[in-house]
Amino acid sequence: MFTTTSTLESPVQYLKGIGPKKAKHLKRLNVETIGDFLFLVPRRYIDRSNIVKIRELPLDIEGTIFGKIVATNVKITKNKGLLVTILVSDNTGVLEAIWFNRPDLKDKFRVNQKIILSGIVTFRYRKQMINPFYEIIPENTNSSRKSIATNNFDQSFKFVYTGGIIPIYPLTEGLTNWDIRRSMRYAIDTYCNDLNETLPINILRKYNFPNIVQTIQNIHFPEKITDAQIAYKRLVFEEFFYFELILALQKLNILRSTKGYILEDKGILTQKFIASLPFKLTPGQLKVLDEIRNDMARPRPMNRLLQGDVGSGKTVIAIYAMLIAIENGYQAALMAPTEILAEQHYFVWYQRLKELGVSSCLLTGSTKIKERKLLYEGIRTGNINLVFGTHALIEENVMFHKLGIAVVDEQHRFGVMQRAALLNKGINPDFLVMTATPIPRTLQLTIYGDLDVSKLVEKPPGRKKTITRIVDEKNRSQVYQFIKESLTKKRQIYIVCPLIDESEKMDLRAAIKTYQEIQSIFKEARVGLIHGRIKSSERIKIMEDFRNHQLDILVTTTVIEVGIDIPNASIMIIEHPERFGLSQLHQLRGRIGRGTEVSYCILITSVGPNSIAYERLKFFEQTDDGFLLAEKDLEIRGPGEIFGTRQHGLPDFHFADLKRDEHLLFKARDEAFSLIEKDPRLERSENQLIRNTFLKRFKNRIGLLRVG
Repeated sequence: MFTTTSTLESPVQYLKGIGPKKAKHLKRLNVETIGDFLFLVPRRYIDRSNIVKIRELPLDIEGTIFGKIVATNVKITKNKGLLVTILVSDNTGVLEAIWFNRPDLKDKFRVNQKIILSGIVTFRYRKQMINPFYEIIPENTNSSRKSIATNNFDQSFKFVYTGGIIPIYPLTEGLTNWDIRRSMRYAIDTYCNDLNETLPINILRKYNFPNIVQTIQNIHFPEKITDAQIAYKRLVFEEFFYFELILALQKLNILRSTKGYILEDKGILTQKFIASLPFKLTPGQLKVLDEIRNDMARPRPMNRLLQGDVGSGKTVIAIYAMLIAIENGYQAALMAPTEILAEQHYFVWYQRLKELGVSSCLLTGSTKIKERKLLYEGIRTGNINLVFGTHALIEENVMFHKLGIAVVDEQHRFGVMQRAALLNKGINPDFLVMTATPIPRTLQLTIYGDLDVSKLVEKPPGRKKTITRIVDEKNRSQVYQFIKESLTKKRQIYIVCPLIDESEKMDLRAAIKTYQEIQSIFKEARVGLIHGRIKSSERIKIMEDFRNHQLDILVTTTVIEVGIDIPNASIMIIEHPERFGLSQLHQLRGRIGRGTEVSYCILITSVGPNSIAYERLKFFEQTDDGFLLAEKDLEIRGPGEIFGTRQHGLPDFHFADLKRDEHLLFKARDEAFSLIEKDPRLERSENQLIRNTFLKRFKNRIGLLRVG
C-alpha cells in the first residue's frame, strides 16, 4: 500500500520493541515489514488532550490529570501478586493510581516526578484510577499546567501513552495497544522519512492532503482529531485513486488497442426470434438492445454490464445478442455459476432456438464423458452454434471454432481468472456480463468501472406485486393452513431451507426433514425435494416436473436463488430468513411474482421483534426495490457479503469503506479517468511519480501502460 526504500521492507521483528514473538502476532494483522507496521492504521482514537484538575474529576468516566507524585508504595498481596501504588497531587486534591501485577513498574516511580495519568475515575476513600495509562514528564521539559493543557511542550518531548489524542489499534492475542504504541513512536522517528511520496503535489494541494510523512505522523500521533481524520482521508483517496487508475487503463486498453468483430444485426435470426416470443419487449428492453446493437457493430469488442432487477428480462436480451453473433457466422457461449441455472437456461430456450435453426447444447460438470466428447467435437467444428454451460466451458478441451460473444450470467459468482479464461476461448470476442443482484453505485464503480453499463429498471407488464409477511414460528400452523387453501386454488409453492441436513450445532430446519414433514402434513399434495447434492439428471427431471405442474410443492435450498422462471409458482415460504442477506432474500423472492396472480413471500422466524435481525427483515418486508435493499445490505454486511466471497473479484481495500467513503471514491475516480484521458501512458514528466508508484504496486499490470 506504499512506496518504500529497502529499509522499510525489512522484517518487522527487527523493529525496536517487537522481536520474533510479537512479529508472529503482527503477521495475523498482515504486518510483516516495518513499512507494513507504519501503515497499521488505528481503529479509533481517545481524546486525552483535556487535562482536568483532580478536584473537578467526574467519577465513572475517563479523565486525564497532571500532577506530582507525592508517595509511592510496592507490596505483595495475599495471592502473591504485586501491587504498585502512587499518590499524585495537583494542589487541588490527591488521586491514587493502582497497578495490579505489573512487576515492570515496581521501580518506575519516584517522589516529585511530574506525571500525566489517564483512566476511569472511581472512588474508594479517595479518587482512584485502576491500571491507568501514564506518562512521566522528564525534568528538563517545559511542563507547567498551562503548557500541558495547551500541548505547548518542548519539541524534544513527545507523548506516547497519555495526553493528546491516543490511537486504538486493531489487536490480536499476544499484543497490547501499548506494545504497538511504544514501537510506533520509534518507527516513525527512525523510518518515516524513508517513505516516498505517492500522490502528486497538485492532488495534495487540491484536496488539502498532507504529504505522506505528515500523513503517517498524524495518523499515529495527531495533535487534534481533525489531523487524524484528514490523514485518513488521504489514505482512502489514494487507495481509491490507484484502483480506479487500473479500471481507467483497462477501459482505455479495450477502446484503443483491441480489434474486435463487426457484428451487425442483420435480422435473419433476431427478427424471427422476436416474432416467436409470446410477449412484447418493454421500452427498457428495446433501449438496452439498441445499446448492445451499436456496441456489437463497432470494430472493437463490446464490454458491457447488463444490470437488471429480478424478473426484468435480461436473458431475452442475452439470447438476442448471441443470435446477432450467430447470424454473422460466429458462435456464442453463456456461462452460468450453477448447473441448475445453466440447465434452466438450456431447457427454456433450446426448443425455440431449434425452431430458428440454431443448434445449442448444455455442457456442465455432470455431462457424461461419452456425450462430452461429442459436444467438444461439435463446438470445435462450429456445428454447435450456442453453448450453455458452467465452469466446464473453460476447461482445456473446450475449443471454439469461432467464438463471437461470451455471456456471463450472475458474473459476480465467478473469479476474474474464470471470466478471462472464457474470453480466451476466442479472439477478442464481445463480452456481456449480467447480474440480477442490484449494485449500489459505489460497487458498480469499483467492480465494473471498466464496463459500459445498461440497466433494466422495469418489469414485463401484467405482473402483480408480491406481498411479503414476517410470521413468528409460533404461528406456523397458520402458514400451513394458507398452503392448504392455496393448493385448492392450484397454486404452486416453494419452501426454502438454509441447510440440506440437520446440524447439531445449529437449530435450523433442514430441507430433507422439512420435505418429510410436508409430505406427512399435505398427504394429497405432490411434493418434490431439490438441493445441490442431487444428481443432475434427477434434478433436471424434478425441475421439469415442477415446471409442468406435476409437483405442487418444491422443498429446496438456495439452489433456486437465480434463473428459475415458473409463473404458476406464486408462494414462497422461507425458513430462517435471518440467515440470509437482504440481496439474497430479494433473489429468492424474485422466483415468484412472475405470473398474473398475486404472490406471497412468507418469512418464518423465531427472532425477537427487538433484535437487529428482525429490523432487517422488517425492512425487507416493506421494500421491494432491489437497489434500496442492496444499499442496506452494503451498509449492514459489506460488499463481500452481498456478493459472497472475495474470490468473486471484489477489491480488497485496507483503508477505504465503500459505503462510508463513497464521496472520496467519486473524486478519486474522476481524477484517475481524467488523468488517463490526457496521458494514457503516464509519460508526461508531471505524472512520473504516479507511473512509478503504479509500476511498483501493480507489477502484473505493466501491460496496461502499453496502450496506444
